[in-house]
Amino acid sequence: MPHEVAKALPPYDAATLERAALDYAARYATTRAKLTAYLRRKLRERGWDGDGPAPVEALVARFAERGYVDDRAFASARAEALLRRGYGARRIGSALRAAGIDAETAEGLRERIDGDAEAAALRYARRKRIGPFAARPADPAEKRRWIAAMARAGHPIELVLRLLQVDPDEVGVEP
Repeated sequence: MPHEVAKALPPYDAATLERAALDYAARYATTRAKLTAYLRRKLRERGWDGDGPAPVEALVARFAERGYVDDRAFASARAEALLRRGYGARRIGSALRAAGIDAETAEGLRERIDGDAEAAALRYARRKRIGPFAARPADPAEKRRWIAAMARAGHPIELVLRLLQVDPDEVGVEP
């Protein structure tokens, strides 16, 4: 049986572009920046067959106005998810910037993130079996690896060093 050649899809018009945006917003938790990037990529792939330039910004603004895309809700949910996994403020800030969240929206979450910093560090240490959650006392090389891992997870060095000094009995862990 011969291999079928894929049919080239027709270029977008206003209705099909809006449908693509709606499908994307319905399927994925997204931000204005991510939806804009997605639509621009789709337009590069298939082209535009409408009057004038493609109305990407207007379409994204309309979706945000209707509540289909909510940067604040996305940022809050993303920050909460990362906090639950034990990540620190720097890592959360980096993830929000990568998702296209503006600095003002991210700053609105600063109090919540800072308030849970210690608990998040403990969650991360427990998950990775670091410090008081380790099976055995660490040698200096292993401590350096733990410090590096906690730093990559976005925790401040002062908090990491303090956590590594914690006695397993203080956090309710069997040595």
